[in-house]
Amino acid sequence: MQYSDSLPAHNAESLLVHFRRVERLKEQATEFKSVYLNPRQLCDLEMLLNRAFYPLEGYMCRADYESVLADMALADGTLWPLPICLGVTEEFAATLTPGEGIAVRDSEGFMLAVLTVSDVWKPDLAAETFAIFGEDGDHSVAGCNCDLEDPWYVGGRVEGIAFPQRYDFTDIRMTPAEVQRFFVQKGWRKVVAVQASRPLHKADRAMLEEIALEEGASLLLSPLLSPSMYSSVDHFVLVRSFQQFADTFPRNLAKLNLSPWFQRSMGPKGALLRAIVNKNYGCTHMLVWDSGKMKPRLNALSDEYEAHIQWLSGYAETTGVIPVAEHCMSLDKATGKYVNSADGGLCGNDHEAVVDLLVKGEPIPDWMSFPGVIRELSRKYKPRWKQGFTLFFSGLSGAGKSTLAKVLYVKLLELNHRPVTLLDGDIVRTNLSSELNFSKEHRNLNVARIGFVASEIVKNGGVAVCAPIAPYPESRRQARHMVEEYGGFIEIHVSTPLSVCEQRDRKGIYAKARAGIIKGLTGVDDPYFEPENPELRIDTSELTPNEAAHEVLMFLSDNKYI
Repeated sequence: MQYSDSLPAHNAESLLVHFRRVERLKEQATEFKSVYLNPRQLCDLEMLLNRAFYPLEGYMCRADYESVLADMALADGTLWPLPICLGVTEEFAATLTPGEGIAVRDSEGFMLAVLTVSDVWKPDLAAETFAIFGEDGDHSVAGCNCDLEDPWYVGGRVEGIAFPQRYDFTDIRMTPAEVQRFFVQKGWRKVVAVQASRPLHKADRAMLEEIALEEGASLLLSPLLSPSMYSSVDHFVLVRSFQQFADTFPRNLAKLNLSPWFQRSMGPKGALLRAIVNKNYGCTHMLVWDSGKMKPRLNALSDEYEAHIQWLSGYAETTGVIPVAEHCMSLDKATGKYVNSADGGLCGNDHEAVVDLLVKGEPIPDWMSFPGVIRELSRKYKPRWKQGFTLFFSGLSGAGKSTLAKVLYVKLLELNHRPVTLLDGDIVRTNLSSELNFSKEHRNLNVARIGFVASEIVKNGGVAVCAPIAPYPESRRQARHMVEEYGGFIEIHVSTPLSVCEQRDRKGIYAKARAGIIKGLTGVDDPYFEPENPELRIDTSELTPNEAAHEVLMFLSDNKYI
């Protein structure tokens, strides 16, 4: 459907249209097709709508897209390093025609914008990845963040109806126009943009204070969001720790703002796009972290990092943003203060050391971080004896998983330190996964459900004792990932040999599988992939249930869980 309207277009500060135009678009939207955005795509849409992605007025058309990949510029020659595209399925793309409107919605169906289709095309993802990353690309879908294996791209002008709904930290969310007005009111002519995906500590503050003094500038502090920000406790811990960190500065030196920009792993071109975005927020400088400096070392800045800074500096006149190199700070024990150690000295990121001490339950030295930051981090990084954890048993049917899980369930209740929940394989199949069969897909889904329930138990400080067969590594990894967001995950491979499991065969399932009565039994005609690096391996043919439980309890004690 083609449409036109003579009502006012969007204003200069955003792509949100006049309220009368909103009314007309909502009336027309009953005939529009709809596309639903994931959390990362919502961030990109908000960056378009609030003009953080100025001069873009929508998703890139094909000419702009191809020009960006070839020359790091839009078709009109404007510098732009990365594609910003809307990815859809091939089936949806086949229904679109130039000139028609698409309702752009969040996952709940709320309409945020209308896209007028200009181009629809199938991108060459291999060429896109090579253009962005070079030969070392990870072959991810970089331009659309749509999680589709074979997307088509849709380009066209966007008319905004509303910003995506945000319920968290609304008091520190300012649009680029609002931030620029704040700078004008404060008289801030030079501002260094400081974005980070980790909490900042005293060494970071000393560095930022030194940079601000050198540049004669103030600071705009922004925590970087993760794509799964609203399902991740890390997002809230990070923002709260930034709030505490920002409070250590004089009010005329630093401002905290939460923007919808999320962390992109797009190499130097990603940093260049960040410079353009920071300019749109009114910043004149941008701190560029040495992402390769993961561990303390004697050499402050790598040659690769310095080359990266020089490359960005070559675009400073065009972007209007000067890249600022990270300073390597080390503690002067004589004064108890951090100093620039460019000429030598131990350099590194204190954050991992802070987390390690918190998990061990050891005090944080005063010189390392701030009380408010430590208080916020301690809400997530509890000592292991205060964390919830999961015991995840995996092994063949008859290996002794259920018996061992039941013994440990009782032993852990005896300790009376935490609530304990038993998620035995048969119990879960009866109460949580009764509609599932034993295909690989359904077995993985069953384990994923166990992982989700276990993660909720662990998040609330409890212990989950899980005893599925879990024959496939991908579902075990998924369960670990879900649980480790909140606490410990102890994978225990019950490695009892198949011959012993068959001898036990109290349910008669092995005999039925050998006779061909049942199909797909793990260990007979369906594979069991042994865990490569479990925390423990236990062979119950060599140990009694109590002896095996003792091995697990000793591991938990040695690793400070109990």
